[in-house]
Amino acid sequence: MDVYKEWLGIPEGPRPPDYYALLRLVQFEDDPEKIRKHYKKLNAHVRKYATGQYSVESQELLNELAKAMLCLTDAESKKEYDRSLGRVIDERDAATGRKPLTAYLQEEGVLTGAQVNEVKSHADRIGLTLRDAVVQMKLATVEQATRAYANELGLSYIDLADMVPEEAALDALPKNVVRRYTCLPLFVDAEKVLVACADEPSHDLEEEIRLRFGRPMKTVLATPQSIKENIDRYYAPGMRKEPTAPAKAGGMAAKTGGMAAKIAQKVAQQKPVSSLSPEERAERRNLGIVLACMTFVILGNLDTWVLWDLAWRHFLPLSFQYFPFVGTLILGGPALFVIWQLYFKSR
Repeated sequence: MDVYKEWLGIPEGPRPPDYYALLRLVQFEDDPEKIRKHYKKLNAHVRKYATGQYSVESQELLNELAKAMLCLTDAESKKEYDRSLGRVIDERDAATGRKPLTAYLQEEGVLTGAQVNEVKSHADRIGLTLRDAVVQMKLATVEQATRAYANELGLSYIDLADMVPEEAALDALPKNVVRRYTCLPLFVDAEKVLVACADEPSHDLEEEIRLRFGRPMKTVLATPQSIKENIDRYYAPGMRKEPTAPAKAGGMAAKTGGMAAKIAQKVAQQKPVSSLSPEERAERRNLGIVLACMTFVILGNLDTWVLWDLAWRHFLPLSFQYFPFVGTLILGGPALFVIWQLYFKSR
């Protein structure tokens, strides 16, 4: 006997029916109170057969009804179940209003609801982004995943094979910067700089662009591989002259240089340590600590903003761009020795 048809009035079709059909609900019903109401009504009806010859079938059907109700009244379980039935769920982030790239891929028919869950589990387990996970699982191409990621970020997607960057834009941004941020400058207009990026741009990159071009950047997304290929193409060795550091660096160097001159003048005017009172000695030690800190701040800024572009990058490996403090290492020791002699050593 077909208990679904005879007892619940469900027309012939897939057996067992999906949870919505089982509870006599419209598909993807979202009102939990209505779901519970239908469950209670059907539960009471099926219990009429619990003591007769169909007691086993009755109990099995009661269990199915309970499972359906519990699934559809639990938000997370319902979301996963609805996806398995092909429902496209709007998962916009409450703060940003963005949908994840998996939602866009599902809308395009690239992913099924079940595959969305698999991608998320794989990404969480391995520690990947959703874009990398969906590509690694070979469920979407890099282009499809990047286009969906651009939609998630509210950015445009661009195929760099169709673009020829302006030479002026390429000349203004040095090779070490485009490699560090995996980006490629494309065009410069009166208001913005169009830059192709592999990911959402960081604040540091936006500031770098603003300082070098004197205007903000407009971001478009491209595949990481296409950006790297174009960097190799347009920044080949000897192809273009490296620009100098942004104006901000020069200003910082000038300020720190002026501070160094003032400190040196103060050192020259100091009295011998032996002639100082305990309070004056404590004050001098504190001044020595400040001077030591300022020395490393000055040297670090010179290394980062001036000497890296002017000197270090020409003969040091590219990996040193993440720790460009060569001058600090060379001059820091002697500077500390002098400060120790002047401010800390008892004479």
